[in-house]
Formats: sequence, structure tokens, C-alpha cells
Amino acid sequence: MTQRILLTVLFFLSYGSWSMVHGQNNDSLVIEDTLVQAEPHIEPLIEIAAVGDIMLGTNYPDAHYLPPHDGKYLLDSVKEYLQSATLTFGNMEGTYLNGDGPTSKRCKDPKKCYAFRSPEHYLGYVADAGFDLISLANNHSGDFGPEGRTRTMELADSLGLTYAGLLSCPYAVVEREGIRYGFAAFAPNSGCIQLNDLEMATGIVDHLDSICDIIIISFHGGAEGSKYQHVAQGTETFLGENRGDLRLFTHTLIDHGADVILGHGPHVTRGMEIYKNRLIAYSLGNFATYERFNLSGPNGVCPLLKFQIDASGQFLQGQIIPIQQVGEGIPMLDPAKRVISIMQNLSSQDFPDTAPRITDEGLILTNR
Repeated sequence: MTQRILLTVLFFLSYGSWSMVHGQNNDSLVIEDTLVQAEPHIEPLIEIAAVGDIMLGTNYPDAHYLPPHDGKYLLDSVKEYLQSATLTFGNMEGTYLNGDGPTSKRCKDPKKCYAFRSPEHYLGYVADAGFDLISLANNHSGDFGPEGRTRTMELADSLGLTYAGLLSCPYAVVEREGIRYGFAAFAPNSGCIQLNDLEMATGIVDHLDSICDIIIISFHGGAEGSKYQHVAQGTETFLGENRGDLRLFTHTLIDHGADVILGHGPHVTRGMEIYKNRLIAYSLGNFATYERFNLSGPNGVCPLLKFQIDASGQFLQGQIIPIQQVGEGIPMLDPAKRVISIMQNLSSQDFPDTAPRITDEGLILTNR
């Protein structure tokens, strides 16, 4: 990777006025309302916010599945946590397209067909909430064929959203404050950059490594549902489909220069590990998935991750902001903080040697 400066500053994390963690002292780290850095100041730390699946409502097969107030306020409760990061990531679980045409899926009964088509202006809600990077690599991005994918990309361009993951847009590069970020997304689905093609994946990462300072990877993989919260050893197969050897995929891409890897797809939260000082989150679960998703039990809670890396891409520290979806799928802070204990347990069980330390207040600390 291009030469970068190793930061040696002491720092304090801040994630707004979140009352559930404000003022807590964990391992000498104090959550305050503003980011304070000790002198000497070299460069600002890089803060990334990340969530999993986003589908703000679908007008297919009819408008019954759209939220009240035309979805305008759906993300209001979480905006402040999304807008303060250097870059904010989410997975677009569906397409953005006006009209009332049929889905490209084969569905005998439209009411039993999970095809997601949000009104075009809903992508504006995503941008207004603070998102910068969006993945289009998943099993629902093609629900309305090439027209849906093309229109979604056109809208993203008009809103200044950076996207990747389709054959027509395998990766992207964005610059913030003089740092170049490479972004790529992968999935095992048709029309997407293939999760299971390691040669292609490493080729993309090698290229980004030659032109960027930081590389952020997204993947949509793994079996789905509450029975599959653990990251398997080896290949995961679900409904007859190869959903990836996720440990091999993530470790190989970090070996080739990736710095952050963010997973989604199982519709439940999975554990995290720190591999070669790089953060891997294996599934960020359902974040804002209105109406047509199972939100019971672990399906209805998820993390909003906020974490800091240095200019070389090494993970420093972070915070799990616990989210629950209330009603038909409105993301809000979870006062019970359920996802924190879920991630503590899954991370330590699945990655006993490489899991980060996660405090009861959700602070994510290095395993060094």
C-alpha cells in the first residue's frame, strides 16, 4: 500500500450525546461529546460508521408496504450517529425505481414474492441521513432487472452517493481530506461481483491498493436466519447456493491490502474479529428494513458501528450503538442494548484468538 504515516497520538472517541454510554470509563477511555486529541496533532483519525441491510419500503406489489408519511421520518432517530463520520456505509437491499411494472423474479403470487422496489425519492432519504458508501451487491439489487439497477445508479450519482458491487461498477474511489478510499462490494448473486471468485476479488483489491490509501470492502454472504448467527468454518451453503467461505474470503482480501471488511446478508448480527490489525464485521444484520422482513428475536436488533482507523488502515477503537427496529421496521436506539451481548458472545466463541474486546457499554477495543 502507498506509504502512510503511522499515528502515535492518544485519542478519545466521541459519538454525540448518547446518554447510555456518556461518562462511562472503560480502560481509561471516556466517552465525551467532542473528539479530543492529545498533542502533538499529526492528522485527523478516520471515523467510519457502518450498518447492514436497508430497505425503506416497497411499492411492489402495491403501496401497502410503504411506511407512513411517505417514509420521510424513517431514519430520523439514527441520523445523528450516521452523519458525524468521515464515511458512512450501508447495504441497499433492493432497488429504487418508480412505476408499477412486474418484477424480474418468477413469482406465481406477487404477495408472496419478496421483490423490493422503493420509490426513487427514497434514496434521497438515505443520502440525507448521512450515507456516503452503498453496496449494490446483493440478491435483491436485480429484483427489477437491468432497468432497476441502472436507475438506482443514476439516482446515486445525482445524490453524490458512492456505490459498487455490480458488473458495471465493480469498485469506486472517493477522496476525503486528501485520503483516497477504495471501495468494492461482493455477493454470490447474478450480476454482482462474485464473492466466490477469489482471483477476481484479489485482483480488484490489488488494483485499489496501487491507487488508494484505505480500502473498504463489503460482502453479502453467509446463510440466513437466527440458526446461522455463527460464522462457519469453510463454505456456507443455503437453499442450495454457495454463500461463501467467509473466513477465507476476508483473510485473503486483507492479505492483499484491504483495511476494513463489512458483511451483511444473514439478516442477523454476527461476530467480529481483528485480523492483522484490521476490523472484520461478519454481518451487521437488518438496520432499516420496513414491512417485508422477519424482525423477531435476533433479526430485529443490530449494531450501528462507529470506529476509528489510522491513516495506515489499522483499527484503533470503536463503539457499538445498539439498534432495534420497532413496529414494522423503524430503526431506533435499543435501551436494552441487546446486540452488545450478542456480539460479545458470538465474537468470543467464533474467534477466540482474534476477537476484539467488547465492553458491556459497547466499546470495541483491540485484541492486542
